[in-house]
Amino acid sequence: MLSYISGRFVSLILTTLAASVIVFLLMQVLPGDPAAVMLGINAQPETLAALQKQLGLDAPLWSRYLTWISGFVVGDFGVSYTYSVPISELLGPRILVTLPLAVLAMSISVILAIPLGVIAASKRGKAFDVAGMGVAQVGVAIPNFWLGLLLILLFALQLGWFPASGFGGWEDGLWKGLRSLILPAVALALPLAAILARVTRSAVIETLGEDFIRTARAKGLTRSHALWKHAVPNALIPVVTIIGLQFSFLLAGTIIIENVFNLPGVGRLIFQSIAQRDLITVQSLVTLLAASVITVNFLVDLAYGFLDPRLSTGGH
Repeated sequence: MLSYISGRFVSLILTTLAASVIVFLLMQVLPGDPAAVMLGINAQPETLAALQKQLGLDAPLWSRYLTWISGFVVGDFGVSYTYSVPISELLGPRILVTLPLAVLAMSISVILAIPLGVIAASKRGKAFDVAGMGVAQVGVAIPNFWLGLLLILLFALQLGWFPASGFGGWEDGLWKGLRSLILPAVALALPLAAILARVTRSAVIETLGEDFIRTARAKGLTRSHALWKHAVPNALIPVVTIIGLQFSFLLAGTIIIENVFNLPGVGRLIFQSIAQRDLITVQSLVTLLAASVITVNFLVDLAYGFLDPRLSTGGH
């Protein structure tokens, strides 16, 4: 098991480094000079050169990468070109919006999807299965930003249950903050729940056809007991895989959803930084999101080892 964890950890480090190189190089090939954007089109050449030197943009490519990544490793993401403050100061308050939003959305997705998928599998071909998977198919096809607009129209503007935009903050209590996140979390969660429900159904149906389930039933176990005690735990590996993959889609979805709901989160900061040509901020935040996704996949790999010990022992 230790060698399995060590191998996955080495893969985590190498993949994160590779992602950082790719993001850094992509930022360099984008057209436009951040210093020129900051000074405007009428900037004098000597002023432009001085600002480029101040920002470190005149250094060789390899030197700029090493300076940036060495700081990134210890939590120094650089200084924002636009706001002239450390990026970590910009990131701190926004993490307190994006992270609870992502956790809430994933929790809603799992709570809805897994029971729906399991029950649909147990009632395969019946009305509940057909209706549930039909709804799931519609959920897969609906873009989360469009769903977010529908939720605003119904629950914010018509019923007035939740705010249409903005973030209430955590200072005045947990409910005020959560109330601002419920609609965007649901908009993110429902399309993901639709995918997860279909995967759960397929995994459970496949497991129900295995010999050990038939043996358990022959020994007198009830259908419900065989389903929840034996089939569902053994069907978790593909489900855990999709949950891990969904996290990356969830992070990408926050960029759009935070703009739809005007939430001051990491996604909105990335969008604003792109618009303002604040490449160091975009570079650091995108790399941080990539590292988060890679870390989640690492944790999923570890979960595999516990769910199926054969994976961590080479299949023996």
